[in-house]
Amino acid sequence: MPAAFTFNTAENLPVGLLELISGNLGVSVPAVGLLVTGYGVTVAVASVPLAHVMRAVPRRHVLTGVPAALVVSSLVAAAATSYGLLLAARLLTALAQALFWAVMGPVAVGLFAPGVRGRVVGAPSVAGSLALVLGVPAGTWLGRHSGRPVPVAVPAALGLLSLMTIAVRLPTTPPREESAAYGTAPDVRRFGTVPAAGALSATGAFAGYTYIVKFLGDVRGFAPGTVSALLVAFGTACLAGVGIAGALLHRFPQGVLGAAVATQAVGMLGLYAAGTDRVAAVGFLVLTGGALGPVFMAAQNAMLHCAPGRTEIAPAANSGSCNAGIRAGAAIGGAVLPLAGVRGAFLVGGLLTVGACAVLLGGRAPVRRTAP
Repeated sequence: MPAAFTFNTAENLPVGLLELISGNLGVSVPAVGLLVTGYGVTVAVASVPLAHVMRAVPRRHVLTGVPAALVVSSLVAAAATSYGLLLAARLLTALAQALFWAVMGPVAVGLFAPGVRGRVVGAPSVAGSLALVLGVPAGTWLGRHSGRPVPVAVPAALGLLSLMTIAVRLPTTPPREESAAYGTAPDVRRFGTVPAAGALSATGAFAGYTYIVKFLGDVRGFAPGTVSALLVAFGTACLAGVGIAGALLHRFPQGVLGAAVATQAVGMLGLYAAGTDRVAAVGFLVLTGGALGPVFMAAQNAMLHCAPGRTEIAPAANSGSCNAGIRAGAAIGGAVLPLAGVRGAFLVGGLLTVGACAVLLGGRAPVRRTAP
């Protein structure tokens, strides 16, 4: 989906433009990093409240307003001559993204037959993965050759395209009358355990992945060019994993989520234990990449199924918990680095992911009822 690709590109674009933005606006690199951290925190905090506030608004109106906000914020960010204005524009984009992920899932699922809903849920994850594989590298290249404003403004053009497509093709239906407005298998207990496991899994993944370039360079001594190729391989594995999981998601909704989290745990612990071997490092890196995308996608699907009420809160809770986990993981990994090195960050990330497996298993265990 173009909107998912655009939002994920806009979210992560400053990662590739850190030094360019720093020099252009005369601020420190850590301050530029706040553009990414503040964005994620905003999505994490605002997802559920925004979904609740907008629950009665027809989805076509919401989903045309979201890319409109993206267009405005991207143009303001491109024209910004001060750090404060750029940060404000980024926070507006983050609010739009929070609402987009909250609303998009139930709308997209409701437009298709139940038999293909796994692939429908997977489509935004594919688009989001493509943003990391293609969107951010392309924006980085464009920024180096044309300056900061051009790549920052590109999401405005993509957002305008999404706005026009949604305005023309999406029907105006009251939210409560949509076919996917309510969970198909309401389960309050699972509705709590899935986002908890998703947050732990995201925390674990990004405790290590945030520092993957340092790991590949320092631990295994890969050359910078090889590291870039390995990052592409990681993104490609993520795409492949999403494609495979999407094909299986409708038939095995719980199994896909559990398998993805377990695979991530094996990959990260393998990088810690055997990462000093080049072949093993590449193998476990690809394994981790193949699991990363499917975890979010399978959790999103599970939340839509087990929502005890209206489903718009489900993807909002999943998106919020995932973003909270990403920011927490980066912070935890950063705290571990001076104490145990970059391999230690992957060990901690792997153990947190094992914790996510335990949460999922606990959520599936039968509840014991005491006799009256």
